[in-house]
Amino acid sequence: MWLNLKFLSWLVLIVGAIHCQAYVHHTFVVKETPYTRLCSTKNILTVNGQFPGPALHVHQGDTIFVDVHNRGNFNITIHWHGVIQPRYPWSDGPEYITQCPIQPGGKFRQKIIFSTEVGTLWWHAHSEWWRATVHGAIIIHPKKGTKYPFPLPHAEVPIIFGEWWKQQILAVYNEAIFTGAAPNVSDAYTINGQPGVLYPCSKPDTFKLKVDHGKTYLLRLINSAVMDILFFAIAKHNVTVVGTDGSYTKPLESSYVTISPGQTIDVLLKANQKSDHYYMAARAYSAAHGVVYDNTTTTSILEYNGNYTPSSPPSLPNNLPYFNNTNASVSFTSSLRSLADKNHPVSVPINITKRLFFVISVNMFPCPNNSCAGPNGTRLAASVNNISFVNPYIDILQAYYRHVNGVFGTNFPDFPLYLFNFTAEDLPLYLETPRHGTKVKILKFNTTVELVFQGTTLDKDPLRYNLVDPPFMNTIAVPLDGWTAIRFRANNPGVWFLHCHFDQHMTWGMDMAFVVKNGKSRKSHILPPPPDMPPC
Repeated sequence: MWLNLKFLSWLVLIVGAIHCQAYVHHTFVVKETPYTRLCSTKNILTVNGQFPGPALHVHQGDTIFVDVHNRGNFNITIHWHGVIQPRYPWSDGPEYITQCPIQPGGKFRQKIIFSTEVGTLWWHAHSEWWRATVHGAIIIHPKKGTKYPFPLPHAEVPIIFGEWWKQQILAVYNEAIFTGAAPNVSDAYTINGQPGVLYPCSKPDTFKLKVDHGKTYLLRLINSAVMDILFFAIAKHNVTVVGTDGSYTKPLESSYVTISPGQTIDVLLKANQKSDHYYMAARAYSAAHGVVYDNTTTTSILEYNGNYTPSSPPSLPNNLPYFNNTNASVSFTSSLRSLADKNHPVSVPINITKRLFFVISVNMFPCPNNSCAGPNGTRLAASVNNISFVNPYIDILQAYYRHVNGVFGTNFPDFPLYLFNFTAEDLPLYLETPRHGTKVKILKFNTTVELVFQGTTLDKDPLRYNLVDPPFMNTIAVPLDGWTAIRFRANNPGVWFLHCHFDQHMTWGMDMAFVVKNGKSRKSHILPPPPDMPPC
């Protein structure tokens, strides 16, 4: 499970016979590759030299192997975001949670087990902030012999949003760690790796989506941005949402989309306007007071095929919400509903056996002589229930599976240790400094969990739960004027990372992990590890 929090601002084919199976294998070579953006060239970390990286195409229920070769100069892990990996956490990928990193010159064969997921997910690096350039789409087609629960589109197109820094991303990361301040914001947003015409030296390479009038296109939206929630819109066109985070939704027509970092949203686009060129555009949502953000806008072009004289310049979307439009952000997200039909049922846990209440905060650690660059000379931090997570020296999964003592604590609190006015403007002084810790929450197999995320400095919001058709999501957002609640059944044994998907917050400690214990039957036990797990 994954958590997004901005607002403080805050988851091939099997050819088989009875006795043998043949799996599709892919090769990912991680290496540095020169790329030119915004008038300058730098080396970035890529997979197979591509930015964004290669898309994986599978069918629902498939299993594949991906051989990851690290030919770069830095430790790396690859995470398959939103893939449930039944009983097999060994290939999940978060560094020091389910594996130690793949070291330069090393390799790791990762087994990716797809089960109920269908639609769009994505893969990305899960070490430091390398996912800025190491990421790509996972396209999960319906099982063979089944169809989409919507009309078959003419074509399917991944639309991957990202961020670009003129600096090396490692330099951005290291500077933030060294100074204790917030990191430098990006210099551009990108669509499929290109900034678009509003940035210098970018017009010739702007991504273009060519369409035929009257046809329908499935756009697979992926937000790989490191720091920001994004608004997205297409000039003079509406879209219809039909899926999010690897599951189908009830059709939702909208003039714009709000997409959190880590989230995927599938939309249908009908090419039903006058033949012309239209801008597709994305920009940040950022309503937190005093938080610096990249206020630029990335564009690509929707281009109708045919003989005509296009408008110059193309139309910009006037339905793209402004940066601080919290109502637009919350309204879109709260309108999502699971498809919940007879072929795609939804089972929301009703009888809850474990209730959790997690307060999420941005905090500060004091520095000697106020020598850091955070507020009042402090070092910025973040926490869940006032515990700021610290990576262990070996991964938690290995320590749990092999009964290695002293790696993590098991007493992560169900509720905040101190009660205070969560809706107040400022944190109490005694809560501004969190406690460091590597703690997990142990859950018995099949526990039904309700988890409420509460952000500090937020206003009250009435308690209203949708227990009929809530969206099935692996990435969620806590709205500026409210809270977010999730329910799940802990029926997948292993170690599973929960963290903010704004990388600066994760680095500061807004993380924790769940350990789901084995069930009683052998079929509810963690499968054994592969022989080539990367060493610590």
